[in-house]
Amino acid sequence: MSLIDVFAAQPALFIGACALVGLLVGSFLNVVIHRLPVMLERQWRLECARLAPGSEAGAAEERFNLVVPRSACPACRAPITAWQNIPILSYLALRGRCAACRAPISVRYPLVEALTGVLSAAVAWRFGFGAPAGAALVLTWFLIALTFIDLDTQYLPDNLTLPLLWLGLLVSLTGTAGTQASIPVDLRSSVLGYLCLWSVYQLFRLATGKEGMGYGDFKLLGALGAWLGWQLILPIVLVAAACGALVGALVLAIQGRTRATPLAFGPYLAASGWLMLLCGHEIVARYLGLFAGRP
Repeated sequence: MSLIDVFAAQPALFIGACALVGLLVGSFLNVVIHRLPVMLERQWRLECARLAPGSEAGAAEERFNLVVPRSACPACRAPITAWQNIPILSYLALRGRCAACRAPISVRYPLVEALTGVLSAAVAWRFGFGAPAGAALVLTWFLIALTFIDLDTQYLPDNLTLPLLWLGLLVSLTGTAGTQASIPVDLRSSVLGYLCLWSVYQLFRLATGKEGMGYGDFKLLGALGAWLGWQLILPIVLVAAACGALVGALVLAIQGRTRATPLAFGPYLAASGWLMLLCGHEIVARYLGLFAGRP
């Protein structure tokens, strides 16, 4: 019996395997969340330097990407060994401190790993073994990375949102029109999910002279439309707006800030999109069912 047959016959084993893979992916996402904004900042600084006549700024900067340099303690720069990089377990074994200098390690590292593992297990439970689960896992991992990058920088990088958009359109090539599965949707729903959002965005901008949301938020929502179809765009926006308004009001009240304080909206879009990934069509169907048969 092949591994594929085992996973197909043993749902619990598949869920456990996805949770384990999620933990490992979460460790990598920590690298993406930390390094990608730094990489983009360096790239922008280098491009600005090239515009200045005779400037050579940035030419001596060391190579920095998702692989190089090797991960190290930000306090003492001691390299992080393989056993110190085991998801969650290493953090617990080190008691949340660097093995070399005992500087505290941010609790967000194991949090991202645990969150990725739990959400990956939830996706495996919801979809079961098969291609839809694989696609849903990829979408989940992208959303986690975008959420924490937006929380840190209030920026949703094109390096993630645009590949996510094109992946959604590609995945839709395997979808079938008329199905009730949330993923993959058929190509028509996927394309309309992006195009109708683009139209609304442009019409609002032309009518008011303002952007209805940040351009990164728009791209993320467009990507969610490509993955989940036009039918779930409105529920995603409504849930994200409601959660964002509630949490934003609480944050402003606690921190004593004004309404002019910018708040990241991407995490709410990501959370709403993930919720709709799991049960969006069921929510819409039940909502419409409440009005079935009414005059």
